Amino acid sequence: MTLVADRPGPGRARPYTFPAVTRREIGGGLVVAAHLPGQSLATAALLLDAGAAREAAGREGTATVLAKCLEEGTTARDSAAYALALEGLGAELSTSVDWDTFQVSVSVPAGVLLPAVELLSEATRTPRLDPADVTRVRDDEVSALRMEWAQPGPRADAALRADLFGARERYGRPPHGDPASVAAVTVEDVTGFHATWLRRPGVLLVAGDLEVLDLDALAAAAFADTTGGPADEGGVLGVPVRASRRVVLVDRPGSVQSTLRLGHRAPHRAHPDYVAMTLAATVLGGAFTSRLNHLIREVKGYTYGIRGDFALTRRFGRFGVSAAVQTAVTVPALADTVGEISLMRQGGVTEDELAVARTWRAGQLTVEMQTPGAIAAALATLVIHGLPDDYHATLRSQLLEATVEQVSAAALAHLHPEGMTLVVEGDAAVIRDELAAAQIGDIVDADV
Repeated sequence: MTLVADRPGPGRARPYTFPAVTRREIGGGLVVAAHLPGQSLATAALLLDAGAAREAAGREGTATVLAKCLEEGTTARDSAAYALALEGLGAELSTSVDWDTFQVSVSVPAGVLLPAVELLSEATRTPRLDPADVTRVRDDEVSALRMEWAQPGPRADAALRADLFGARERYGRPPHGDPASVAAVTVEDVTGFHATWLRRPGVLLVAGDLEVLDLDALAAAAFADTTGGPADEGGVLGVPVRASRRVVLVDRPGSVQSTLRLGHRAPHRAHPDYVAMTLAATVLGGAFTSRLNHLIREVKGYTYGIRGDFALTRRFGRFGVSAAVQTAVTVPALADTVGEISLMRQGGVTEDELAVARTWRAGQLTVEMQTPGAIAAALATLVIHGLPDDYHATLRSQLLEATVEQVSAAALAHLHPEGMTLVVEGDAAVIRDELAAAQIGDIVDADV
């Protein structure tokens, strides 16, 4: 075996072309399609403005429960008959809920995409929502969340979100709710959410060979018997920066590790600095070769891994760092992490580390855009964030052509180590005094 002392450098970038995008208003809704010549598979996704941000206070998780009820049967057939209809096409219904959207999708051979979309529409527009089924799905979700929240992490995530966005605001609470909020969801909450938000036409995304797909027929199936127009999206949220750091302590008595969540608010996804911000975060904490992973894992040995990134949505964003460290090194791990972020903000990036980040991000984009499902997801990005149709066609070149000056300027503008919230989920009795002595920030106890 030969050991290589020098890390391999990035390879030469290969050409990549994003498929042509077509937009058509049909049947009261919008169809956004990407042409994949010769592709035998096709994906269709119904994109509805019915994300977690639409949920009522105290009922967070309603949209997630509804999404999991869609395969429990429709008004036309019970769950067994609906499952058999899907299986007859070789299809699987997929649902997802994020802050901005409620999505329902199918991927099938192109020749049966129309009947698959008819089944997708049937489940979305006319779900059975039998009270017994809704209650069972809700209770299953509560049980899953209770097990999840018994582990380190979710409470720290919730504490960070509440501190950044306000516990009384929807964005300050977990996107899929917590055990208490989901347990409070009623059958009426679910049926009401459906009637209000899932009867609107929405946007149909199609990725496949458009020479063999009938967009008019697909739109007719997706938008049949729908009512209502586009909902108010709301304006972009501001990015306030606190004047000093705050430490939020989440007590986990007896824990031998501390779960760390550091963060501050950031711009929305469509911000013009998106590419430069992404590359800055990649250098800092977005890859195994990042500065944070090198320092906190490789040099100091505090953790098995640490990650930092920007998570950006239609109205807001956040910069965040996550890691788990031994209790004994909680304070030095926090200090070193904040210090590394400060160095990045003040000194920017180097050409060598940016070269690696450029090629990795550009290569990742190329690899990810290989299936109709991935192309449909890219189309969703265009619609949700109001991006131009040639966005993905030019994104790779933007990544590869970003300069040290641009990325360093983004780090300076969008990293705020002096105003971060530092959440520590661990044994408060062991770490509180050391945290106070270190004077990293004002200490408050979390209410989660």
